[in-house]
Amino acid sequence: MDPILLAVLLVAGIGVAAGLLLGIASKVFAVPENEKAAAVEELLPGANCGGCGFSGCSGYAEALADGKEADTAKCVAGDADLPEQLAQLLGLAATAAEKKVAVVLCQGNAAKAEIKMEYRGEHSCRAANKLYGGPKSCPYGCIGFGDCVEACPFHAVSLCSGVAVIDPNQCRACGKCVTACPKGIIDLLPAQKAAAIVKCKNTDKGNLAMKVCKVSCIGCKKCEKTCPSNAIHVTDNLARVDRHACTACGACVENCPKGCITIG
Repeated sequence: MDPILLAVLLVAGIGVAAGLLLGIASKVFAVPENEKAAAVEELLPGANCGGCGFSGCSGYAEALADGKEADTAKCVAGDADLPEQLAQLLGLAATAAEKKVAVVLCQGNAAKAEIKMEYRGEHSCRAANKLYGGPKSCPYGCIGFGDCVEACPFHAVSLCSGVAVIDPNQCRACGKCVTACPKGIIDLLPAQKAAAIVKCKNTDKGNLAMKVCKVSCIGCKKCEKTCPSNAIHVTDNLARVDRHACTACGACVENCPKGCITIG
């Protein structure tokens, strides 16, 4: 027989045998599909943002289907009726979802925050923070290079004059911007109840805080003294709000000499 033909037949035979073996192995070692988990995942939005606390939609779906998780309101990317849909599918009691929104606790933009140096390194907040805390004089403020913008899967974060700004209508409170910020100045706050928000994290004494930013909290306690609900107090040189006690009357906003308190 022609050696070339023999080689072709040999290779073809090996290919057929390997194909048969792979087919048999796929049947023998096949992992049975969790039909309930597949049905749950079908309802989920598929954003895989991790806001539920699991690796992605499939992880949350498997946990619900296997009974390892009973909270049907953990998906932050889904529609308002998703918890009820999941509960009906799984035979669980629907969990009431508390809507939250991410808020940047800094207003130190290019016009208000002092710059201490010209930064020429990697355009990343995390990288810049390792070099003397970044280019801005305030060691607590937004660096403004957009790590949070890149981290947000819902395009809810943007930069405005060197400070991150969050669109509450786009935000799903997945928490990725919170994790991405090396300064820790982004918080997830309840969206249902309006309350005063101190948009500053500077805990330095007033004279130091004023030198680095025009809108920093200086711990003057005017907000504390004028609050009729006893909902705001200054500790460690920074005003802090008890959202449960706050009535959003706006007295603290009106009396803050630095304009670092808003209602949101």
